[in-house]
Amino acid sequence: MTEIAPTRPFRTGLLRGLRGHCPNCDKGRLFSSYLKVTPTCEVCGHDLGAYKADDGPAYFTILLVGHLVVAPAFFFPFMWETSPWVIVPGALISLTTLILLLLPRIKGAFIGALWSIRRAPAQP
Repeated sequence: MTEIAPTRPFRTGLLRGLRGHCPNCDKGRLFSSYLKVTPTCEVCGHDLGAYKADDGPAYFTILLVGHLVVAPAFFFPFMWETSPWVIVPGALISLTTLILLLLPRIKGAFIGALWSIRRAPAQP
């Protein structure tokens, strides 16, 4: 394991995580697949598996999409004038795509935030 830096800026952790990079060194990959976190950074050896994101990223993703996309969409007249047979499939496809694109980025930012506050799981 690497040496702990004296300070860990919150913004730095968020930005590195958003890019999918190791929050500790910004060089290694954070994910080994779509949402699977690499157990240790291949560059600096930092223990990335110690940061358990659980359901936090999913809740933040739904919160953001719901408040920034779904709620404002109801103010557009075409939502009420167009047939539900057009609106429902169009909305489901576009929202699913948006959520799947945002989820790994938000999970990375979430892990970066956990890194910056030095949050590690409780030892049994």
